[in-house]
Amino acid sequence: MAMLRGSKSCGLTRQCSRFIFHSNSLVERFAGGFLVCGNGFEPTTSQQRSLANAADSNASCAGNEKVPFKSSLKAAEAAKFAAMADTWWDHEGPFKPLHLMNPTRISFIRSALCQHFRKDPNSSRPFEGLRIIDVGCGGGLLCEPLSRMGARVTGIDAVEKNINIALQHAVRDPLTASIDYQCTTAEQLVQEKEHFDAVISLEVIEHVADPQEFVKSLAALTVGSGAVVISTINRTIRSYFMAIVAAEYILGWLPRGTHDWSNLITPIELVLLMKRASISVHEVAGLVYNPLRNDWTLSDDTEVNYIAFGLKNSL
Repeated sequence: MAMLRGSKSCGLTRQCSRFIFHSNSLVERFAGGFLVCGNGFEPTTSQQRSLANAADSNASCAGNEKVPFKSSLKAAEAAKFAAMADTWWDHEGPFKPLHLMNPTRISFIRSALCQHFRKDPNSSRPFEGLRIIDVGCGGGLLCEPLSRMGARVTGIDAVEKNINIALQHAVRDPLTASIDYQCTTAEQLVQEKEHFDAVISLEVIEHVADPQEFVKSLAALTVGSGAVVISTINRTIRSYFMAIVAAEYILGWLPRGTHDWSNLITPIELVLLMKRASISVHEVAGLVYNPLRNDWTLSDDTEVNYIAFGLKNSL
């Protein structure tokens, strides 16, 4: 059974607050009613390659003539993140919201993966034996805690400057120095027939050119019955004022133009995208910021930020 939690999850109808659906009943029921947006340690071999290229990195390795592979990331989006790459580990910089949100995202991921893979949630290294990839890893904010929890982690990003920053930070700690960072894309790894127990992509899908093809590439990277986790921002009036007007123009947390409201994706649309990629969604939860406590919590409220957990259908 899959459950979409959230009293206001889709911003379109209160019926979606009680979506408890079996099999494909939810997407079958609503398929005609919603549109999908179209608009000091020894580095690994791949780390050595990336560090060696750090001096002449381009904005996007997908746009680098030396690496002629397909990227789902829009060129303009790659340029935005390349411009901010040096600030990934600045807790007061442009990525401050992600640093604040990270513990809550990790809590959701840890709980979901431990339950699915029957791992001990009380263990300090519950992900031992699991191969996990973070697609659109940025500076490594998620890769590092996953590695510390015992996973064999691969982090990929189409922006080479992001990978260089992630590498330089990871090699400082023996628990994260083994992360396999690569400047590549999900599409390229699909061609190379790579597979992972869990595929995670956080705050990325709203920046890609074709969300459906991107989700299909995530599914193709996932082993049968493996896990897929995606987080993004809902497309509601409230998200426009909080994630764009407030975060970008009033509080200055993010550079102006970081998000395009028309490219945001509702939970129902994401469920449809994942279903069409043979991923069954089991839970959608909201991520809510509390300005009084200056922290994030998991919630039933998915009107702004939310995270989805699904399983790839076995053949």
